[in-house]
Amino acid sequence: MKTELTFHGAAGCVTGFCARIRTDRAMVLVDCGLFQGPKTLKALNYQPFPFEVDQVDAVLLTHAHIDHSGQLPKLVKAGFRGPIYATSGTRALCEIMLADCGHIQESEVEHLNRRNERRGRALVEPIYTVADAAKAMRRFDVVKYEDWTAVAPGVRARWWNAGHILGSASIEVEIEEESGPLRLMFSGDLGPGGRDYLEDPRGPSGVDHLVVESTYGGTERPPCDPDQRRQALAKELRDAHAAGGPLLMPAFAVERTQELLADLVQIVDAGEAPAGEIFLDSPLAIKACEIFLEHGSTGSGNPFDRIRASGRLHYLERPADSDQLDRLRGWHIIMAGSGMCDAGRVRKHLKRLLWRREATVLLSGFQAVGTLGRLLADGRKTVRIEGEPYRVAARIRSLDLYSGHADAPALQRWVQARGPVAGEMFLAHGEPDSLNALRKRLVAAGLRADRIAIPTIDQAFRLEHTRIEASLTEPRLAPEAASELDWHNARSDFLNRLEEQLEKAGDDADRLRVLERLRRDLEAA
Repeated sequence: MKTELTFHGAAGCVTGFCARIRTDRAMVLVDCGLFQGPKTLKALNYQPFPFEVDQVDAVLLTHAHIDHSGQLPKLVKAGFRGPIYATSGTRALCEIMLADCGHIQESEVEHLNRRNERRGRALVEPIYTVADAAKAMRRFDVVKYEDWTAVAPGVRARWWNAGHILGSASIEVEIEEESGPLRLMFSGDLGPGGRDYLEDPRGPSGVDHLVVESTYGGTERPPCDPDQRRQALAKELRDAHAAGGPLLMPAFAVERTQELLADLVQIVDAGEAPAGEIFLDSPLAIKACEIFLEHGSTGSGNPFDRIRASGRLHYLERPADSDQLDRLRGWHIIMAGSGMCDAGRVRKHLKRLLWRREATVLLSGFQAVGTLGRLLADGRKTVRIEGEPYRVAARIRSLDLYSGHADAPALQRWVQARGPVAGEMFLAHGEPDSLNALRKRLVAAGLRADRIAIPTIDQAFRLEHTRIEASLTEPRLAPEAASELDWHNARSDFLNRLEEQLEKAGDDADRLRVLERLRRDLEAA
């Protein structure tokens, strides 16, 4: 059979990356990530895998972020018994991130089931537990950058530094075929380059087929060196202080939090922003800080040492520690998970701060469609958290300079450095606007439009050295459902607008008329 490549996630959307390579001798996955965003998309996390799990020989992991690694415990729970190959940094981070993800699922399912019992709804189970995450960690095998590793019969791979987070990699896969080796390259998530904490992305040239992330495929950031980045952060701190209240920073626990903390300490120590207490309210981010202190050394030392030396930083590990922040007033900084505001302790802080005009919420990374962070970034005046409406009066700010992803020019440079590409280029890990914008940019740079494919979820392709053939497959999700707000979002928006309309009504009689019209419309439907 011809080698087949199937995209089971992050196709037409940003999260849940999982690519399956099938040959006549082996089946290999590149990543196995969790879907995030609209509930319709996240529902895929609860469905069975669309392939025979016990037939998978190995998983090749690009990095530890949950949208790339988050379904590994579910995979092992479903019967996978092969190795999970990853760099040492990725393994160290997965050990804490997968356990944390399991804990969040257990906790949130417990709360959800309480509500379901009160509402007479069916109870649900977590996708996996902390114990399942521990079992998955036993399957990890550590690889070194740029060393070839035999990963399955007739398949070998090597990992190249992607400059995205600690341990992140692009993965080159070579498949034995009668006509000669077939070489595939998966970008993973690519870093922006020019960072003082990470190396620039690397990789080989002259591959047959290339899979490229497109998260910021339509974005061109202004040039910004580390000093300019810190100056921009310092201005956000000064403005938040001038507003008179606290600064809440939803935290991407791995890499982003550590970079922000190191810069925060440096800025405050230099007197470029008001001094204040800094609270890290994320057990996962706290554990990740320790890993960065252990693994983050470069030739010039460990840039994260300044976090340890600071006397202003407080780790909040217990929920009770987090609850004590309710009594604080005035200037202080809180960093809490998660970065897209869809889970973790940040939602508790958003509940008590969103309605306060003096408070500031600073978003510092990509916000997927349908997430609470995206709704805030888009300027929603009312949002719902755990079913309850909250008025947004706080200052909502975004600072994209800390993004761990390459922008469109950087993606183009990385693609061109991998050339010549003999066959097809697949654009993945992006929303439709970004995917199409990157495709247009690459065509303008001289690449053939008919050699750039944008796959959809579960779409399969048979590969030859210089051409591909798309297979007929039945997707689990319509392409538009992967990247658009769903009915859950529409319901929340409707309920918010209904609340606003009832508040604006002149008297109770007007409110009853509004409700009566809605009742008639529902009966007619």
